Amino acid sequence: MKNNDRLSGKPHYLVLDGLRGVAAIIVVTFHLTEPLGTGHLDILVNHGYLAVDFFFLLSGFVIGYAYDKRWHTLSVGSFLQRRVERLQPMVVLGMTLGAIGFYFTDSAIWPAIHTVPVWKLLLVLFIGYTILPVPLSLDIRGWQEMHPLNSVGWSLFFEYIANILYAIGIRKWSNKVLGVFVFFAALALAHLAITSAGGDVSGGWTLNVEQVRIGITRTMYPFFAGLLLSRITSPAHIKHAFLYCSILLAVVLYMPRIGGADKLWLNGVYESVCIIFIFPLIVYLGASAFIGSTTEQRVCRLLGDISYPLYLVHYPLVYFYVAWISNHPGTTLADAWPYALLILVGSILLAYASLKWYDEPVRRWLRKKFG
Repeated sequence: MKNNDRLSGKPHYLVLDGLRGVAAIIVVTFHLTEPLGTGHLDILVNHGYLAVDFFFLLSGFVIGYAYDKRWHTLSVGSFLQRRVERLQPMVVLGMTLGAIGFYFTDSAIWPAIHTVPVWKLLLVLFIGYTILPVPLSLDIRGWQEMHPLNSVGWSLFFEYIANILYAIGIRKWSNKVLGVFVFFAALALAHLAITSAGGDVSGGWTLNVEQVRIGITRTMYPFFAGLLLSRITSPAHIKHAFLYCSILLAVVLYMPRIGGADKLWLNGVYESVCIIFIFPLIVYLGASAFIGSTTEQRVCRLLGDISYPLYLVHYPLVYFYVAWISNHPGTTLADAWPYALLILVGSILLAYASLKWYDEPVRRWLRKKFG
């Protein structure tokens, strides 16, 4: 079932919004279990980071669906302005929350935080507002993040790159040319996953050659595969698709590590299959969904509404959680779960408050002023 899009007047895929919300919640659970593991092999939510690749594919599908046939009324500048109006308000809030909490996360894992001068914190904050990566010389936390105040900002940086490439040229490509590009992007993705030192696609958040390559590779296939999918598929009419897709997405992202330490490449094969085949299938099924109940509509709408704010506001809270765990060596899941649950629920509530009291009002103001 589709609802009308308020901006474009085109029907809106409500179930895809709901699936974005499901993936965002799984990302939070991944980040909450990650510090309890000793490495890639034993994280409880082992493949949660693949939600980012799912976001990229969803984004490419929605961008293609919403804009591909509207370029007679758009310019590159007006398209990018719309994307900035949509994405940047929450980027600014997420970075601000990270800056507010920064000094309070001084801990065993980040022992030098108290030595960072305020001027350097503010410089990192203002760079973060632009979503441009912070150079390693300004790594004020010590994790070599592109955005030390809100780590998830790295994926927004690559999201913008994909949007710019789409606007300045790829949108003009025929389906055949786009298909060839997507095919080679899939090969590059599979090569990365299977041959990487960790046997996975995890990475992309550091401003160096290797990590930027990972970020670009993780972005190019899913985003432009989503674009191609929006062009070549005709959605069917599937009942209960939201439930089926949510279960499938959760199974994929909660799947334990494949292959172990002896056969890392097997995990790379698994992740390649998920991103290249299963995620497009989920998006197709979600686009084909028929929503039969008002309750399901409300759930999908709520999950969709909070998905982007949740992604941007949860990590400043996770920093506190990681700091607490680092100050209490030997912390187990049995010890941490009440705090993890508190962070999860708090992040969802903060996301909803951010949506209603900040994101939606700011976007309305921007559209009124610049639209």
